[in-house]
Amino acid sequence: MYLHIGNDIIVDINDIVGIFDMDNTTVSRLGRDFLPKAQKDGIIINANDDLPKSYIVTKRGDKSKIYISSISSQVLSKRTNSGRITLINEESKN
Repeated sequence: MYLHIGNDIIVDINDIVGIFDMDNTTVSRLGRDFLPKAQKDGIIINANDDLPKSYIVTKRGDKSKIYISSISSQVLSKRTNSGRITLINEESKN
């Protein structure tokens, strides 16, 4: 199952480590330091040019990526949970 995060970018939900609200997570010092370090490491991908509302941390194998999205973390989380429920229900019918 895949999650559309904006600007024709999709991520595999199995690769998602977390979906974070930009405003809430950048309040603390650790949160403020996280994104600039990731930018320096070259692992940030901008999914939109609009005002960022959330970021999605993914990991596949030993490679991490962080996607910046203008879609709220609540909407992304609902899309993910809906997909997982649908997938489980479809599998349980077989």
